[in-house]
Amino acid sequence: MTSEVVPGIGIRGNGSLASEAAREIKRLILANGLRSGDLLPTESELCEKLGVSRSSVREAIRTLQTLDIVDVKHGRGTFVGKMSLQPLVETLAFRSVTSPGDDFRALREVVDVRVSLDLSFAERIVAHFEGTRHELLHLLVGEMVASARRGEPFAAADREFHTQLFSESGCEMVSQLVAAFWDVHTAVLPQLAIPTPCDIELTAKAHGDMLEAAEAGDVEAYRRAVNAHYAPLLRVLDASAPDRSA
Repeated sequence: MTSEVVPGIGIRGNGSLASEAAREIKRLILANGLRSGDLLPTESELCEKLGVSRSSVREAIRTLQTLDIVDVKHGRGTFVGKMSLQPLVETLAFRSVTSPGDDFRALREVVDVRVSLDLSFAERIVAHFEGTRHELLHLLVGEMVASARRGEPFAAADREFHTQLFSESGCEMVSQLVAAFWDVHTAVLPQLAIPTPCDIELTAKAHGDMLEAAEAGDVEAYRRAVNAHYAPLLRVLDASAPDRSA
């Protein structure tokens, strides 16, 4: 799909021309109902429509590219990007490890968000999986339990399990959010030298309890399993957090 420039778009208001151009390009994407992979107007067309220089348009495109809003393919043109949450992940992770005194608090907030998402969408996830058997998720559970018994980490399987739960339930945006906060969590954790929970095997088994509860249509059992899943990590975080009362 190739976009048509929308009438009435033009630079206005305060701020740099490049910043205004970036805002108007986003408005063009929305106004035309463009989706990932759709072709945007050429650089010359954008310059003419927005009434700005080629350098301003190029700077705007570079800004939007870093946000994954546009994708520049040399020799082919500029397309609507995948709009992933990776820029958010990198910003949150960097903020979490560079904010003096806020590192533990930031990580605890990230974990709290993960718990909230799992609990808030419990009914939808259970409704989707009730009466089914998802072989991939069961394989992931088995992989996590086996790794935990060997005292080995299971980060990749853990991440895939949680994102699959949401994407399979039709919650694609939430799946991206879960992946984003999971990635922030795993990026920040090593910086704080927080020990691995001694009962990490309980975390691995809790994934299986979540899945079995969902397939059985038991929302309350699913929520109990979610809380059991995060309990070891939360105990370690609380025990490792610095005493701010001193």
